[in-house]
Amino acid sequence: MGVKFWQRRKKDPAQDNAMPDSSRMPQHIAIIMDGNGRWAQKRGLPRTFGHKAGAETLRAILTEAADLGVGYLTAYAFSTENWRRPSDEVAFLMELFANYLDTEVEYLVNKNVKLRFIGSRDRLNPELRRRMDDAEERTAAGSAITLNLAVDYGGRSEIVKAAREIASGVQNGAFLPEDIDEELFSGYLFTQNQPDPDLLIRPGGDMRISNFLLWQLAYAEIWVVDVLWPDFAPRHFRQAILEYQKRDRRFGGLTPRKESE
Repeated sequence: MGVKFWQRRKKDPAQDNAMPDSSRMPQHIAIIMDGNGRWAQKRGLPRTFGHKAGAETLRAILTEAADLGVGYLTAYAFSTENWRRPSDEVAFLMELFANYLDTEVEYLVNKNVKLRFIGSRDRLNPELRRRMDDAEERTAAGSAITLNLAVDYGGRSEIVKAAREIASGVQNGAFLPEDIDEELFSGYLFTQNQPDPDLLIRPGGDMRISNFLLWQLAYAEIWVVDVLWPDFAPRHFRQAILEYQKRDRRFGGLTPRKESE
């Protein structure tokens, strides 16, 4: 199998300050920002407090990723299934998202971060869509790192969208069915022109990918940690990369040593 699940991290104080090898840094890291609600409930607070704390964590991890030389960071902010949550929580998340754009875009510009949004925008209100367009435009020149925020995103719906667009292309004579390959298909995904994630990090302890980047994660390494997202710190991020760098990534093949045996 291409996807590797690691056991949950056991505390090793000696590794907390260890630095990853800069020559083997993953190009693209994806994160499922899980555990905000549980973090708040453990403290006797409304779930909304956890979402606000989680937004602050994202800034710290983005800064760490850029400092380490990661090229792309994709964060799962709001899924197609999250609309099923209580309406007041959804409304708060949309407001938090709008506030994030108001307060963070200047920071992203100053840090040379390119912001992109992946997912459908049809169900978002027009004012929020306008702010998203503006944020993408203002950060378009960013070259230090690309931050993909997945909003109203679902892996299955992304694949269906791509299939429909490709079918339309065949119908219109843009290409033939036999022209369809993995490269062409990838060009119709939200992450077109980006490398697939090398590493998926899931805080919160759940061992699933939750309809996230189903095509792109085909050969990603997966690291799960029990730490809830608001408590996820740069040292945890570095530890995930250190574990990634221990992997023997064969992409379905064998290492040269084993091939010769």
